[in-house]
This record gives sequence, structure tokens and C-alpha cells, in this order.
Amino acid sequence: MMQILTISRLYPNELQLQNGIFVEQRLRHLVSTNEIESRVIAPLPWFPFSGSYFGRYGIMAKVPKIENRYGIQILHPRFLHFPKIGMTISPILLALAMIRVVRSLINAGFNFELIDAHYFYPDGVAAAILGKIFNKPVIITGRGSDINLIPKYTLPRKLIFWAAQRSAALITVSHALKDELSSINIPRNKITVLRNGVDLKIFCPIDHDAAQQRLNITRQTILSVGNLVDEKGHDITITALKYLPEVKLIIVGEGKLKGFLSDLAERLGVSARVRFVGAVPQAELKYYYNAVDLLVLASKREGMPNVVLESMACGTPIVASNVGGIPEIVKEPVAGYLVNNRTALEFSKAICTVLDNNISRSDVRRYAEKYSWQKTSQGQLDLFRRVISKKI
Repeated sequence: MMQILTISRLYPNELQLQNGIFVEQRLRHLVSTNEIESRVIAPLPWFPFSGSYFGRYGIMAKVPKIENRYGIQILHPRFLHFPKIGMTISPILLALAMIRVVRSLINAGFNFELIDAHYFYPDGVAAAILGKIFNKPVIITGRGSDINLIPKYTLPRKLIFWAAQRSAALITVSHALKDELSSINIPRNKITVLRNGVDLKIFCPIDHDAAQQRLNITRQTILSVGNLVDEKGHDITITALKYLPEVKLIIVGEGKLKGFLSDLAERLGVSARVRFVGAVPQAELKYYYNAVDLLVLASKREGMPNVVLESMACGTPIVASNVGGIPEIVKEPVAGYLVNNRTALEFSKAICTVLDNNISRSDVRRYAEKYSWQKTSQGQLDLFRRVISKKI
């Protein structure tokens, strides 16, 4: 059985269940093959005060130093974090916070064979530093803005390039992200594409009418899922309601733009048709996907968004921006429609097209079934074995 050390600040914890669910899901499915044993280091910023009064930092301060989720041990060392001004030194601070924890794992008998890091910056760079210190091969997975956005900054780009050179192998969750990495002179033959999967047991079709009754939905309704941040384009979806007088919108997610988006809906006169429900537990999301008529994702950029896979697995088609890895999974009309021009008018036209087509929910589900986690887990196992046997 291979022993691996997974590193990711994105990993969920008992107080932040929505954090990086896709990282946890990938590891859980990998461990379920019974060919991998893993420990997780998920560092958190050090903060002296706990409690919701201090926002997300206060919440993170309450997270225990050690957790066990789904049979996997997660360690939460604290690192010094300087918001807005600490971007260039964060990989070093992150690595320093993890050295003692890594050494204690090795001393306790968990002499892992490779480091599996998620998110290129600062996590992947810190992992590469640890790999050098402990003489362990490193594999880094790039997932989205860590490749699409952060390399635009000079020093982070240089550090990402250094970490990529130092790593035994690299993974991206879409071919679009592989192209982005190669654009900063990282060899393509070092990059393996292993897309996200979807848990077809959790996200599955249930009776549409029953789901609507559960959520008190009585008319055509669209869904937008994602953090309330500019990149997700919720403002475009809200504005599209101007052209869709018979349609309601449910927005799942939390974030700093909640007030702005609520005010926008009020100014446009559509607030009565917009419902903000905040963060929704993973197990509850399937009721939203099943209750609505389609999912709308008006993102500015994406890696490989799980919400698209989850929605399709529940039988619900998609209208989404033609960006990132989305066109790699929304390939056929049965899956939905891609929008090239990110305007409210164009999204409203696409929404009407999909609603008018009356796509069979069972056909959407069948389309989604090819995106299970099995192929991704096997790809990881094959890559890990090659790295450990030094064939890479």
C-alpha cells in the first residue's frame, strides 16, 4: 500500500465544511481503492482570537489541531499570514509551519513515499520546499485561479515555475489549465490531465415535483451556485432576469458581494424573484439541483467546476460561460449550452433556448455517468506508482 502526504489549505474542516470539497472527494475516492494510505496537512492562518465576531479568521482559530474525517487524519498547523501584503512570502511561511509536523509524522512511522499537493500557490511551492528538505518526490495539482490568475504576478510566477521544475509530476483538472501551465514554459509532457469526478450516488435524480415541494418552488426556476465573488458572475445571472419575467433564481453561496447583489436585484426590480439561501451542505445540494430547471454558471474563469458535474448527475442541464474546463464536459446539446459573450442578454437567450428545448432529465443523467471518480482515481494510482518507482 502506498503512503502519501496530502497538503492543501483548501481541505474542509469541521467549521468550514464547504472548503475545497473537491480536494477531499478526490482523496476519499483514492483511499477507497485500498491502495493508498494518506495523512493530510491543511494549514490555517494563525489568529489570536476565536469566534464569529472576527469573521473567517475567528472561525478558523477554533478549528482543532487534529481532526479525523472519513477515516483520514487531518493536521492543522498554524502559519503566519499577512493579508494583502504577504503574498510573496506566504510559501516560505507555509513551509516553515509544516516542517515540524512532517518530521513528527515520519518519526511516528508514517514515512510517506510522496507529497500530493493541491493548488499551486502557495501550497504547491511550499510542498516543493518540503520535498527538497525531506527528499520526497512532489506532485502538484493545479485547479483554477492558481494557474489562470496568480502567475500574472512576477514573483509568484517565478516560484510556480521553480516548483514545477522541482516536482516529479504535475496534474491539472482540465486541458485548458494544462495549456495555461505550458504557456509559462512548463513542459507539456510533465503535465497529466485528471479531471474532477462526481459522486453519482450522492448526486442522483430524485422526483422533480417532490424536490420542488421540499424547497417551495412553484414556477420555472434557475440555480446559480458558487461563492458570492466577482469571478462567479452572479450579477450577470441576476441581470438576465430582466429579460426572463416568468423565471425565478435561487443563489447558493456566501461571500463579500452578498449586499451588492441584493441591492442589484432591488434596483432592477427583480428582487422578488431572487432567493439567496447562503451555503448549503453537500448532502442538501442535490435537492436544489433536482428542483430547478437548469443551472447557470456565468463565471469569468474556471478550472473544472464541480457544480456542473453535480447538476448534470442530478439530471439538470447547464447554461455556462465558455471558459476554462467547462467546454471539456459540456460537449453535447443534451448537457446544455455554452455562452461565448458574457452579457446578461446573451445568457437570457441561452436560458430560453435550454428551457424551450425541454431536455430529458434522464438523458442528462446518462450523459453525466461517464464522469465518475473511478477513471480519475485510476489515473492517480498509475501516476503515483510511476513516480515512486522513479519511472518519471
